[in-house]
Amino acid sequence: MKARTYQISLALAVVLCISLAAALGYVVLNRGRTTPLVASQDPVVARGPEAASQPAPQSNASSAGRQPELAPVQLSPQRLQEIGVTTAVAELKNVSDDLNVPGNVDIDEEKLAYVQTRFPGWIQDVFANATYQYVRKGQRLFTVYSPDLVSSEQEYLLAKQNESAFSQDMHGMAAHESGWLLKAAQERLLQFGVSAQTIADLDQSGKVERNIAIDSPASGYITEREALPNAYVQPETKLYTIADLSTVWVYANVFQNDVGRLRPGDAAQVTVDAYPGRHFSGRIDQILPQVDPATRTVRVRLVFSNPGVVLKPGMYVNVAIALSLGRQLVIPSSAVLQAGSRAIAFIDHGNGNLEPRTIETGPQLDDSIVVLNGLKPGDRVVSSANFLVDSEAQLQAALGAYTALPQQPAASANSAPAAQILIDLSTEPTPPRKGANTVRVRVTGSDGKPVTGVQVTANFFMPAMPAMGMAAEHAVAAIVDKGNGIYEGSLQLPAGGTWSATVSVQRGGQTVAAKQLSVSATGGM
Repeated sequence: MKARTYQISLALAVVLCISLAAALGYVVLNRGRTTPLVASQDPVVARGPEAASQPAPQSNASSAGRQPELAPVQLSPQRLQEIGVTTAVAELKNVSDDLNVPGNVDIDEEKLAYVQTRFPGWIQDVFANATYQYVRKGQRLFTVYSPDLVSSEQEYLLAKQNESAFSQDMHGMAAHESGWLLKAAQERLLQFGVSAQTIADLDQSGKVERNIAIDSPASGYITEREALPNAYVQPETKLYTIADLSTVWVYANVFQNDVGRLRPGDAAQVTVDAYPGRHFSGRIDQILPQVDPATRTVRVRLVFSNPGVVLKPGMYVNVAIALSLGRQLVIPSSAVLQAGSRAIAFIDHGNGNLEPRTIETGPQLDDSIVVLNGLKPGDRVVSSANFLVDSEAQLQAALGAYTALPQQPAASANSAPAAQILIDLSTEPTPPRKGANTVRVRVTGSDGKPVTGVQVTANFFMPAMPAMGMAAEHAVAAIVDKGNGIYEGSLQLPAGGTWSATVSVQRGGQTVAAKQLSVSATGGM
């Protein structure tokens, strides 16, 4: 009997161990699949109905990533005057723009000339012997001795002698043959580049000229020189490069975003620091078809007249290209508020009613800017204090527009009508500071008696400042009833600056009074 009992007990123990092992394995396998319910939940702060339009507090990273919402703003005439609001009218105008870019002066390649000989030989005398020496067209540059050229001269003189000797032939055949030889010899000299004056001198002297002079083919400055005395030259040897600098090219470096507005023939002006107050007029000749990958600029070639050679190759200049934009809708540039990636203008509907509107802008023209979309001619826009108006718009979008609250019937003997409830807010320290503060709210009736048994909330809000890279900030004071109409709690301000505080008083879930005021806190942002 005892053995039987022992066997049963052992079997039950084995089954129990197997069950526990299976349960433990299931827990281990499914532990990574379960998600804590509260680990990622944000704390929820209970707020009254009057704050229902407020967005829940978010981290700076998420707030900075989205654009702040705006709402129409209603400001009193006194408030408009205090913050210095002025307005301007959107107008259609014929406008032009000046594109100012850097540039460099270069040689006009269309006015370059090269000096070469059409025969091999040895240079004898050099007359143009310095780089950047100015030479005129037809001026003697150097002389050259060439055996091939001497042979051609001898053939020419021989043909001329034969023409005279056989001129009396009765049949004219010898004279005809001699004339043909003379013409061929003369043509050969011309193909060698011998000038007509040199051939005339050869006719007159009747003697072979061993050193033939080579003249300049154009007027200009010698930029390259390879002609040296006793140097042997071939027809492919480039002896001189002559540049006519009466006109020059200017290469302007234009950002690729602006190239689409340029056209060949557009007028341009150049100023140089070396000549203060002097302007040189030119035009666009060609927009080169390549973008510099390092600077993302395109070279634009302009042509300028250069009297007196005041614009010298290699000189740095300032280029102003006049761009006609036609008839465009423009407003003052101060009327545009850049909020992140958006451009915002506030339309004045009169009586302090300001509407924020996202617009699309074009090029800026001195103190005005072109509006491509979002406005129409005649719209009146705010032209100053836009940042303060933007703060008011963000504030009203976050907190909602407060209107007069309906009166509630008295719930107890010590309550007062809603219109007669007075709210007084104070802080410790005064003024408040960045960090920990104590908020104290005193609630009284019009007769000065304390109002008890109500719920008091205090919300603090600072609008986003996109220009400074700051997101909107929120803070809520945890207020409790201290008795005798005094309500007190702690407040943690994340930054110093101007905060908009909204204090609301509720009874039975209904708002019976609210007050909005501005509070300045010390401490850094």
